[in-house]
Amino acid sequence: MAFSKIADILKVGQAEKLPFWKVILKDDMQDRNASEEDSFCRMEALLDAMIEADKNYNPALKSHSGMSGGDGAKLEAYRKQENRLIGSFLAMVMEKAVKMAESNACMGRIVAAPTAGSCGVIPAVLLTYAEQKEVEKARIVEALYVSAGIGQVIANLASISGAEGGCQAEIGSASAMAAGAITFLEGGSSEQIANASALAMKNMLGLTCDPVAGLVEVPCIKRNVAGAVNAIVSSQMSLAGVKSVIPADEVFEVMGRIGSLLPSCLKETSTDGLAKAPSALARKL
Repeated sequence: MAFSKIADILKVGQAEKLPFWKVILKDDMQDRNASEEDSFCRMEALLDAMIEADKNYNPALKSHSGMSGGDGAKLEAYRKQENRLIGSFLAMVMEKAVKMAESNACMGRIVAAPTAGSCGVIPAVLLTYAEQKEVEKARIVEALYVSAGIGQVIANLASISGAEGGCQAEIGSASAMAAGAITFLEGGSSEQIANASALAMKNMLGLTCDPVAGLVEVPCIKRNVAGAVNAIVSSQMSLAGVKSVIPADEVFEVMGRIGSLLPSCLKETSTDGLAKAPSALARKL
């Protein structure tokens, strides 16, 4: 993809009278010399992989470390109870985020969106939306184009790598991508999509990457829940008319700078942070 700024996507959309997702679709067609049908089918295949990963979740599986597995089923059971503070939509988002991230830890097939460590955020939001709102599959594919466009800009302006930018670059990026996607699904304008992604990323700035024992399990899996829920509330703020004072492109650039300022011990090396907590060090893996 050629876009290095959200502002450029908005400019093309305005000039050509195209929705956000179609600007990204056309760019993909040009970049890969592909037809519209080929591009759409390729994106649909990613959605199908997400659907299959969610469908094939196995609560009996445990990761090799024993630190993860089965929590998705617990959240599913809790969602079905009446005595909870949140509604069924958020409850299902939490459930699906954990299920997807646990599948990753248990060597299941997932979609890196944008990374394996953040694989639960976007599917949790989009699959829940598809299931509860009963929207056409094609509409969810269009939302994935929105996510892809935002993700590519973040990768160009900053990073999507925890080793390079901390967890803000992984969960933060996924949250910003999901926020834009669900804003689109809710009928938001391209400007509201950009605002939602900025609001989501701002809430994740400075998040460290400190996996226990160097494994993408603790605290990574539960952070997928935080990223997914953050995407939804950021989208709701944008749809209500709340604007990010700092534009999305500047927020993403700031994330990149913060990532470069984080010490290496907080960037996937497991030499500090939660990875150095006494209970983490005491684990025999």
